[in-house]
Amino acid sequence: MGDDWSTLDGVGAWRAHAPEAAAVLERALNAGTLHAAAAVPAPTLGLRPLVPETPTHPLITAFAEQFAVDVTQIDELMRAELAEAAGKRMFPVVMAVYLGDWVPRVRHALDDLFALSNWSPPRSGDGDRWTVIDEFQQAVARLDALDAVTAELVRLRGARQHECRLCQSLRSRSALVAGADDGTFAAVDDYATSDLTDAQKAALALTDALIWTPADIGETTLAAVRAHFTPAQAVELVLDVMRNAGNKIAVALAADAPHVADGIEIYDIEPDGTLTYGLAAP
Repeated sequence: MGDDWSTLDGVGAWRAHAPEAAAVLERALNAGTLHAAAAVPAPTLGLRPLVPETPTHPLITAFAEQFAVDVTQIDELMRAELAEAAGKRMFPVVMAVYLGDWVPRVRHALDDLFALSNWSPPRSGDGDRWTVIDEFQQAVARLDALDAVTAELVRLRGARQHECRLCQSLRSRSALVAGADDGTFAAVDDYATSDLTDAQKAALALTDALIWTPADIGETTLAAVRAHFTPAQAVELVLDVMRNAGNKIAVALAADAPHVADGIEIYDIEPDGTLTYGLAAP
């Protein structure tokens, strides 16, 4: 599409390079009125909130803030307090927190990579938000601009940062077929001084920034992404980090147990974006 870096803003790049994912996420945002907890994470991170700030239960607010800052610190007491405060709406509240946490991160990153956008606020509507979020995850998984090894390194880095037990136990068959090995995957922990390629290091630096400093990604990191990736690849990279961060929901609810007692499990992404587990190593 030409020099998208200079001709598209953030929302324009998303719609140009991941139109299905953009449309599905819009449906997720509009599937009913978002719980007020969706307003909490972004200001905690120094970002613009997804919805106008609205008072919510202090225990829900505390959960949403911790979810945004470092989900690994959510403990049984905080989960119990959330259950007490949210009642039967606990899972919808967590869905709203996830969207309020990650949509502002993605919007800010895309605006930084491309140009400032006028993002539409969520509207009220009908629908099953979890079903649509699952559709979004699959739509992102179907994107294919990034190579399998880089995509898997980005996924594994997020798994390490969020301490998702299931995600850390998985390895992509496609990445293994493409030449990745145990040494490749281990390099994510100290990627900056590793033998990974400059492009892979740029992708992992952006992953870290999206997770830990989303309001201040840094021009060095942004410039490296622009230098090593096409606009389509950069959009996919940002969306991959959000998709992978769905593991925060499982970690927050202590639902991240691995499928295997020890060692690793081989998985792969099917053409429709669903995952198949328990595969044989290539």
